[in-house]
Amino acid sequence: MGRKACCRFIVHWVSFFSVLGFVRGDLTYTLPEETKRQYVIGNIAKDLGIDVKLLSVRRARIDTEDNGKRYCDINTRTGDLTVCETIDREELCGSASPCILSYELVLENPLEVHRVSLQIQDINDNAPRFPKERIALEISESADKGHRFRLDEAYDSDIGNNGVNGYSLESNDFFVLSVHGNADGGKYAELVLDKELDREQQKDMSLVLTATDGGSPQKSGTVMIHIHVLDANDNTPVFTQSVYKVNLAENAPLDTAVVTVSATDADEGANGEVSYEFSRASDKISRLFAIDKVTGQVRVKGDIDYEKEKHHEIGIQAKDGSGLASTAKIMIDITDVNDNVPRIILKSLNDPVPEDTAVGAEVAIINVQDKDSGDNRQIRCSIQNNVPFKLNPSIKNYFSLVTTSPLDREKESDYNITITATDGGSPPLSSSMTIHLSVSDVNDNPPVFDEQSYSAYVAENNKAGTSICSVTARDPDWRQNGTVLYSLLPSEVNGVPVSSFLSINADTGVIHAVRSFDYEQFRSLKVQVVSRDNGSPPLSSNATVSVFITDENDNSPQILYPAPEGKSLMTEMVPKAALSGSLVSKVIAVDADSGQNAWLSYRIVKSTDPGLFSMGVHSGEIRVQRDISESDSMKQNLVISVRDNGQPPLSATCSVYLLISDNLAEVPELKDMTYEEKSSKLTSYLIIALVSVSTFFLTFIILILAVRFCRRRKPRLLFDGAVAIPSAYLPPNYAEVEGAGTLRSSYNYDAYLTTGSHTSDFKFIRSYNDSTLPAGGTLRKSPDDPFGSSFNEAHGEEVRETSLNV
Repeated sequence: MGRKACCRFIVHWVSFFSVLGFVRGDLTYTLPEETKRQYVIGNIAKDLGIDVKLLSVRRARIDTEDNGKRYCDINTRTGDLTVCETIDREELCGSASPCILSYELVLENPLEVHRVSLQIQDINDNAPRFPKERIALEISESADKGHRFRLDEAYDSDIGNNGVNGYSLESNDFFVLSVHGNADGGKYAELVLDKELDREQQKDMSLVLTATDGGSPQKSGTVMIHIHVLDANDNTPVFTQSVYKVNLAENAPLDTAVVTVSATDADEGANGEVSYEFSRASDKISRLFAIDKVTGQVRVKGDIDYEKEKHHEIGIQAKDGSGLASTAKIMIDITDVNDNVPRIILKSLNDPVPEDTAVGAEVAIINVQDKDSGDNRQIRCSIQNNVPFKLNPSIKNYFSLVTTSPLDREKESDYNITITATDGGSPPLSSSMTIHLSVSDVNDNPPVFDEQSYSAYVAENNKAGTSICSVTARDPDWRQNGTVLYSLLPSEVNGVPVSSFLSINADTGVIHAVRSFDYEQFRSLKVQVVSRDNGSPPLSSNATVSVFITDENDNSPQILYPAPEGKSLMTEMVPKAALSGSLVSKVIAVDADSGQNAWLSYRIVKSTDPGLFSMGVHSGEIRVQRDISESDSMKQNLVISVRDNGQPPLSATCSVYLLISDNLAEVPELKDMTYEEKSSKLTSYLIIALVSVSTFFLTFIILILAVRFCRRRKPRLLFDGAVAIPSAYLPPNYAEVEGAGTLRSSYNYDAYLTTGSHTSDFKFIRSYNDSTLPAGGTLRKSPDDPFGSSFNEAHGEEVRETSLNV
């Protein structure tokens, strides 16, 4: 297999194992140091097999494990992993190899973490340099050919092939250079005496030593070697240990003694005096430690931090007075101290969270970090117990904040969740973070009325637009979900839409009357009020509003009997033998109002003979107040006033005409008493009517005398052809008020008079109902009823007849 084929085979297997790494979820990329910003390291979306569009949706981001400086970032639009900060491998890793930066690719919804490792390759950006600008050697002239003198080792911050690769010496006659490798991979040079020195010929000489690295292009550094020829010094210092190992706690105070190295030289005098110094010490080591040249004690010079560097390796050189030297190594392990409090990092927060969020839903993701190690890095997280949330451990040091019970914004709209992280150190350190979480409203509460039923009273004859009452519904939801609008549920009252009677202000809930109400038409109505919020979907509730119409005294009493003048003529006959207290007539009146507005009282306001008749205040009955005498006028005219009990009271008047006579023959003409105001034409018609029925009256007089004889003292009844007086003037319905002098609403009254003359001595009053009494119905008189109650046998309806005897 050729070299090229072998390389292709190796590359193929490296790619294969890289793909296996992606499958596991770990990504490893290699890039040279000092790469400029925006350099594309690789495409994470492609390597993980993730749709690029999901990177932004799932909030893809690059996090550091210890929250250190971040040198790369992800472009969520393209999925490229790019350099965002120039990387200096020497500053980050020093001489450590390989130099690997570890990051985490975090994806949310669902939470997913991938490890991303960047292997930083060294480039040849540093030249070898010597610790001193000049190397001084004192060599005895007695030194044998082949004697070796170890030179200061050059230090190159680069590693591998870019480190110190070789040394070269300026051409001279006495010395050659021998290059050797160290156990740790470094190289050092020895000056080998190739020709014996002669102090008398040349006391001092200077040579240029050049150190070169293996990079491309190659870099080099030089140092001047000054050789002073002395007498013989044949012993080099010898360290007591080749490697000194020591543990040092971080945060050690300045000037703390770390270790003391020791070397001895068998020579005497200046050739046996040993001095100590660092060999191949980096700038970082020089900032942290110092060595006493005489005693060899190493002390702390700077801040020791375990989190920055866990191990230090220092080269030590012991040199005698003549310049002979030997080296040793100090290995310092830094031990951790619990000096870093845990750090809580809020990675994601869903704020606000809807109140209908399901139990167990993830509302936040936090990450806790501690730069310490071991138990000092073990972190426990907790939250207070009075909130409906808990922390669920997730991947590594990630925790999910989830709900433990249903949320209710109306009970609690905001939560301050305090998260406490405590490490396992001794003593433990802790830190806290408070997350403010708001609960957003969901329309989960319908409006609720203050009362389920309302009662309102409004006086009749109100003005249109009058406010009747106000309803109030409350919704504990927020903003539009809690904004309540009112409306009336469509319905009908007596076949009429309720909107014709009432309206409601949609914003305030004030109910107004659309029109004026009439108590006599209807007395109450019920309406359903709907309160609806502005949520989506809206919620609603109902309440019942009962509106009661209160009566006002807006109806005057209406007199049913006697009939108003001009509609019919009614004259009462009073026997001359009537005794004091005898009932002679009755005024019948009704009032369409109710309650005290319908309580009627009767009184005589004018009479022909004021002392002859009296009036029942509440009954309307007219009685003889004293015995009738011969001197009393035959024609009596009473003016009756009927008054209700309203405020202010309303009244009506009527005239009652009475004739004091025992028979029709004694009755004079009634023209002057009843028809003085009537036209002569009407009088003529009445005279003709009286003459036409006179014969019929004579027959009935005989019948009346016979009935009177049968009943002895009972009032006699005279019947003639009864003609019903039309009742069209009567109101159709009346309110019932017991004992107030009004009639029941189911009865109307007609008056009956004889058709023979104005001096008729009888009349009939009966109940009348246009809608129930048929045209073919008959009346049957009961002799036991003084008012002549009878029943319509064909239809079962009660009919009352009232008669007054002459």
